[in-house]
Amino acid sequence: MNPDIPVLLEQVAQVVGAARVLTDPSETGPYQSDWRGRYQGSALAVLMPGSTQEVVELVKTCARLNVSIVPQGGNTGLVGGAVAEAERPSVILNLSRLNRIREIDAQSNSLTVEAGCILANVREAAEENQRQFPMLLGSVGSCEIGGLVSTNAGGTGVLRYGNMRELVLGLEVVLPDGTLWNGLRALRKDNAGYDLKQLFIGAEGTLGVVTAAVLKLFPRLNVSATAMVSLSGVKEAVDLLRFMQEQVGNRIEAFEIMSRRQIELVLQHGHGLQSPMELDSEWYVLMEIADSSPRWDAVSELQNTLETAFEQDLVTNAVVATDVAKANRIWELRHNISEANKRAGFTVSNDTSVPISKLPLFIDQVTERIERNVAGAAVCHAGHIGDGNIHVIAVLPRSVYGTSVECEAAAARINLIVHEASVELNGSISAEHGIGKMHVERLERFKPAVDLQMMRTIKAAFDPSNLMNPGKILRDEAEKE
Repeated sequence: MNPDIPVLLEQVAQVVGAARVLTDPSETGPYQSDWRGRYQGSALAVLMPGSTQEVVELVKTCARLNVSIVPQGGNTGLVGGAVAEAERPSVILNLSRLNRIREIDAQSNSLTVEAGCILANVREAAEENQRQFPMLLGSVGSCEIGGLVSTNAGGTGVLRYGNMRELVLGLEVVLPDGTLWNGLRALRKDNAGYDLKQLFIGAEGTLGVVTAAVLKLFPRLNVSATAMVSLSGVKEAVDLLRFMQEQVGNRIEAFEIMSRRQIELVLQHGHGLQSPMELDSEWYVLMEIADSSPRWDAVSELQNTLETAFEQDLVTNAVVATDVAKANRIWELRHNISEANKRAGFTVSNDTSVPISKLPLFIDQVTERIERNVAGAAVCHAGHIGDGNIHVIAVLPRSVYGTSVECEAAAARINLIVHEASVELNGSISAEHGIGKMHVERLERFKPAVDLQMMRTIKAAFDPSNLMNPGKILRDEAEKE
């Protein structure tokens, strides 16, 4: 049944006001395309509610008129998860106006925020209350909490704090029929039945619309030290992490690896960024150790530990930042990867994970296979050694891949190579970016049948009409025929 579009637009305008219903292509354009410009949507309208109750009414209206809903936050995703499918009449439900910080409970170390809150603002609010919210990634100034929850985002702090699944205490969610589920509890322990919030974390908006979250806070860090070290290989990076953990325990705030080629691309396309050390090795680790105790001498601890690591041939060179400015210079290399690669060419960024011990073999295999099978691909690596999630990134020169068809064909070959290698080593095809639109068919190929059936059963129970973000994670059964 096709919806009556004029009736739809009239009824949603009654909920949010005509000015918050965008239909003109000049206004909807930024919401219809994904961040990398790889996917173009075809939503009937972009709706911009300003409260949870407005979300409830909009979802009820769309359910009544059989219109699909694509929840959207900062639209910084990398797998096309917030783009409307052309096959079904859809609206984009952009939650950026739901941006209130509802409550800060410093004693309970919790923060209740709405889905449209930008991550940088949440971190700032925590800091103002002598606390920290540790989630940090390159899009910190534009990504929003609802999207981070819905994709189970990771970032550079996963090693110490876990991904979003470990940082969420409670959720508020509008279900596909418009029912409001209030699970905004700041409890650290609640064993009264199923942990329902976990169903929505990482569900990419396919089970409901996340409108608010209770987040974990941590003591504010008072001392820290940052270093960039060079080493000969990925195995040495894994060994260095284990050594650091033995020496400083859980004070490792971040431990990121970057290949030389990736750093060179950042320097070339990063608008004046510079490396604090000579690039004479193939691999580099960016690390930070930190603690809330002001009496701990983090800089001396890091210097002494790295000296011992050098004596044990774990590192070949190191630069320890002696002030905040130098530390920022180091971390700018990591946080500008996506922007720099986007300028360098058509970027295929993979998000796989394997057991940490298998990382050296995995990197060797995928690099060799991509270079052998995809002409002109510049293979780079960057990611999180501590959780087995290194991003395999192939940058395709526009001089070789001039059309979208050529780019997509090469991307399909690259993705298949990386996913096959990860599964061969008992890994996952997605560690933190999600499935979205990009990996739907590959999920069907690599996920066990019983897993897929359980996922479809959950989807059917929550959303029997398949109105919530259709075509993401799971395909319609009709589309497969």
